[in-house]
Amino acid sequence: MEFDIAKLSEQAPELIITYGSQIVMALLILIIGKWLARLLSNAIINNMNKKRVDTTISKFVGSLSYTALFAFVIIAALGQLGIETASFVAIVGAAGLAIGFALQGSLSNFAAGVLLILFRPVRAGDFVEVAGEAGVIEEVGIFCTLMTTGDNKAITIPNANVMGSNITNYSTKPTRRIDMVIGIGYNDDIKKAKAVLEDIMAGEERVLKDPAVTIAVAELADSSINFVVRPWVKSADYWPTKFHLLETIKLRFDQENIGIPFPQMDIHLQNNS
Repeated sequence: MEFDIAKLSEQAPELIITYGSQIVMALLILIIGKWLARLLSNAIINNMNKKRVDTTISKFVGSLSYTALFAFVIIAALGQLGIETASFVAIVGAAGLAIGFALQGSLSNFAAGVLLILFRPVRAGDFVEVAGEAGVIEEVGIFCTLMTTGDNKAITIPNANVMGSNITNYSTKPTRRIDMVIGIGYNDDIKKAKAVLEDIMAGEERVLKDPAVTIAVAELADSSINFVVRPWVKSADYWPTKFHLLETIKLRFDQENIGIPFPQMDIHLQNNS
């Protein structure tokens, strides 16, 4: 089938007049609408930043608002071209539903990511235990959370797993309590042992004065008298202080001749010859 060039040339002015204005208006709607969507999303971000909202939240809300506004702009431009937008929206909705069923796991991670960004149970730099892993949060993304363990392993956890498990955040509070159980022998002097422990706690600069240190006999066990020793420290000083205190207690108890009981086994040999 060949095109009739002459006939097409005759109809060209009419086509231009009929559709040219629609195309120009659609392009104007698209260009101006995109500019306005970007302007409004930036205004939302700037307003949230002025109110000192977390940067992650402001960027996410700004991006989401821009996407929604630009989608309306595209629909308006298509309507200007004479395309039935109701049918178009129905087709997009059906396609979105099909994609949603195919990507249920990803959508659940996305939803969990939105909740993590909004409620902020964890933040970048927090030391946490979550989904069976412990480490420092590097980034809370839309679909997954990145963290680094103490031995420098990078772990990626789907956001649905993060929201679906217990989250223990050790960095939320400025102070932490060190819980230690120190045992002495039944033949050792309880008052002397307690005085030594009090002296060690008083000599450690990282131990806070308020709240006060708890040192008390907690249990008369089978082979030892157990003290609970509970000093408070800044969260960042938790592990260095605990390691140092345990070493110091052992060295001071050796100097003071205070024994720390440990399991022993007696072996009896019987000669039947």
